[in-house]
Amino acid sequence: MFGLGWEALYKISYSIIPVVLAITLHEAAHGWAAKQLGDPTAFKLGRVTANPIKHIDLIGTILVPVVLGYLSGGAILFGWAKPVPVVFENLRHPRRDMVLVAAAGPISNLAMGALWVLLAIVFWAAGAYNLVIGDWFLGGWFVGSWEMGILINTVLMVVNLIPIPPLDGGRVATGLLLPQKAAAALARFELFGLIIVVLLMVPPIAVLWTIIEPFVVYFDLLFRSIFFAITGMTA
Repeated sequence: MFGLGWEALYKISYSIIPVVLAITLHEAAHGWAAKQLGDPTAFKLGRVTANPIKHIDLIGTILVPVVLGYLSGGAILFGWAKPVPVVFENLRHPRRDMVLVAAAGPISNLAMGALWVLLAIVFWAAGAYNLVIGDWFLGGWFVGSWEMGILINTVLMVVNLIPIPPLDGGRVATGLLLPQKAAAALARFELFGLIIVVLLMVPPIAVLWTIIEPFVVYFDLLFRSIFFAITGMTA
């Protein structure tokens, strides 16, 4: 199928649920936060939902990940969902609230990473872990889903905290920067910020992963260590 081997298809099968949930709920979190802070635009457009179809962007969700994956030999997978619309003027405290709306995305990924750990702990406590771990197919699928759930949420959280608009970190920085002229100057990157991010990720430059990798590794190991500390298991 499309030149994919069995191992690749198996990996895709256990990666779909964690990846879709991570991207979809990240975007829904922006819309939910905006509604709580006075702007119901995303809510009225049906964007505060776990339905992934509502968040698909043809370029960011499909084209860019495929091209990056091909150019990097599968080492780099990066993309984005359709941006959640937020009407700045509808927010009760626009400058402060925009920071909170932007931060809601990475916070949702942090929460989902923790929930994947909790799910694994409950699975282990119920005795289900020992039932499937001896089966290479089910055991590998469960462990693979758990690991992908932690990894994709960690990557999305860290990448989105990069202070380049329109990434969430850029919008947080824009809202916090003083004086206002500095914030306005950073906000101008909104139009071509994603182009900069993509260029920094693909060869021959490819420096972005080198910068963020220590943070990704730290949070990934933190989540895993919580599971192993509670269950007494070893990696």
